[in-house]
Amino acid sequence: MSSVVLVVGREWDGRSVPRGERAELRLSWEDAHLRVDVDAPYAGDPAPTAPIGPTPGLWEHEVVELFVVLEDGRYVELELSPHGHHLLLTLSGVRTIDQQGLPVEWSPRVDTATGRWTGTARVARTLFPSRPVRCNAFRLAGIGAARRYQVMAPLPGERPDFHQPDHFPPWML
Repeated sequence: MSSVVLVVGREWDGRSVPRGERAELRLSWEDAHLRVDVDAPYAGDPAPTAPIGPTPGLWEHEVVELFVVLEDGRYVELELSPHGHHLLLTLSGVRTIDQQGLPVEWSPRVDTATGRWTGTARVARTLFPSRPVRCNAFRLAGIGAARRYQVMAPLPGERPDFHQPDHFPPWML
């Protein structure tokens, strides 16, 4: 099974993140799923008050995100929380949501001794009806002025804006 590791190692504006503060997402295709293995620093932000499962507004909490742009221009956004919450969306254009709250197999584990969290997510391959062509990965953590927006590949702009699929690097898997 081939895989690729995406390293979230930059702040949104391009500044490097120290090695211990980087998140990694390992992507691989299984028969019917895209498997996403996460290893990320644990900031200890409060969990959403919603029950564990699909959670609208999850990006306002501690989360790791994966955006995958398809050949037809649509894209898939996967948000994963260390507390077990997740959000899976399909979009037909920038911030144009077609479907949200789609099912995700997600099983995170927090290790407070190491200050990291890990987990494995599985996303149905049917959500990728055309070939992936670009992707980017992100980590959001912290509260208020301490909020951090980290990226695999920095994006242009005066403030963090992850919905720039035309600026994502090529898909590598």
